[in-house]
Amino acid sequence: MIDSPVKVSTEKQATAAIRLSMPRADIQKFMEPAIQELFAALAAQGIAPAGPLSSYHFKIDPAFFDFEICVPVAKPVNPVGRVINSALPALTVMRTNYHGPYENLGEAWGQFHAAIGVDKGCESGGLWECYVKGPESSPDPAQWITQLNQPLKV
Repeated sequence: MIDSPVKVSTEKQATAAIRLSMPRADIQKFMEPAIQELFAALAAQGIAPAGPLSSYHFKIDPAFFDFEICVPVAKPVNPVGRVINSALPALTVMRTNYHGPYENLGEAWGQFHAAIGVDKGCESGGLWECYVKGPESSPDPAQWITQLNQPLKV
């Protein structure tokens, strides 16, 4: 389900983003419209994504998500609606790739955290997922790849 974790130093990456705060149970209701809004704002401004969609989590709670959906950009976006300029941070992280459907991401995070010795939940947040290959690349969820990034404490 997950690849062997590796330690990686990331560089700061400018993004266009929409911040969302919601009960975990509502994610399917609100995430897709926000993704459409984000890509529509980029298209309207003639800005091409410089990489795949990600979600950056500010706080992790079993019942509540506080996160940004974001996409890397080569130039700043003009803020419009809920779309703002943001960035993925420059950090040292442990990283793995999860292969499978989004519904099993919670289990994949659990396996990843166990493999790297991180406490379940990581309530401080700062972790992110990068949706490398998803439904746009294959109708078969077994072909989907989500990159998981867990910051290391220094």
